[in-house]
Amino acid sequence: MKVLVCGGAGYIGSHVVREMVRSSQHKVVVLDLLAATHGHKSHIETGVPLEVGDVRDEAFLERVFSEHKPDAVIHMCAWLSVPESVREPLAYFDNNVVGTLRVLQAMKNHGCKQIVFSSTAALFGTPESTPIKPDARKAPESPYGDTKFAAELMINACETAYGIRGVHLRYFNACGAHVDGDIGETHDPETHLIPLVLQVALGQRDHIKIFGTDYATPDGTCVRDYVHVTDLSTAHIQALDYLEKGGKTDAFNLGLADGFSVKEVIESCRKVTGHPIPAVLAPRREGDPPILVASGEKAKSILGWKPQFDTIEKIIETAWKFHVSHPKGYKC
Repeated sequence: MKVLVCGGAGYIGSHVVREMVRSSQHKVVVLDLLAATHGHKSHIETGVPLEVGDVRDEAFLERVFSEHKPDAVIHMCAWLSVPESVREPLAYFDNNVVGTLRVLQAMKNHGCKQIVFSSTAALFGTPESTPIKPDARKAPESPYGDTKFAAELMINACETAYGIRGVHLRYFNACGAHVDGDIGETHDPETHLIPLVLQVALGQRDHIKIFGTDYATPDGTCVRDYVHVTDLSTAHIQALDYLEKGGKTDAFNLGLADGFSVKEVIESCRKVTGHPIPAVLAPRREGDPPILVASGEKAKSILGWKPQFDTIEKIIETAWKFHVSHPKGYKC
């Protein structure tokens, strides 16, 4: 099966492509805008075709689909900062929702019937109970979450109307790096907790800010479920297999069902790196629910997903290996 990976030069996308190439199960084509803050050409596996462009560009997508004739799409193109989405909601709806609409239109026009969509735990807002199951109430608390929910609804509607079947994979804090140490997480500006903390250990920041210490959690800081990027990659391949075998549109939460607070993550980074990592308390940010912890049981039972990086220390060790060898990201 030939798979078009939209966003395949990004952090998660590059890991997905690597696992797909090494498994030799599918032929891969990468589509990426190669924006300075997200996609990196150096991420892409040798020999994998690359199409550089914006998924919102209808003419560009028409050419890509006409030339490559993909059987399935993995759609990972999105902006993903909750605080930024609060400041710039229209830009987020334009990029995330319109981009998904254009991809689905191209799929419809070219008879491509399978899509794996990168969704998010942000759909659930502040959950009524944890761990969060896929059918839990959807109540996003940020424009970013709203855009992902809107994209899921579009894909759902396309099954009845056009026979396009989709799998929504809802990530719960993707993190870590490939065990080879050559690809990992780096953004400019960086917004994710683990790489920010590791920048302090590298001496690139004086301290890490803890946004909010008065949440209804054991230590007052936000609790999240951290999932290694390679485990997420495996889920994408399993989702493709599920669709190829005739699976219907469905949604799966990807998490370890084990949450860690901001303070716990910082302490784990101190242990892994051997650095003190000063922390400074700061006010809450808008759009941050207190606890997001997933139930991954459905993914395990239906897709056969089995995470290999099952402790926060294992995850941080891979991230630290990458950041030590790439202290300036892909600029060095």
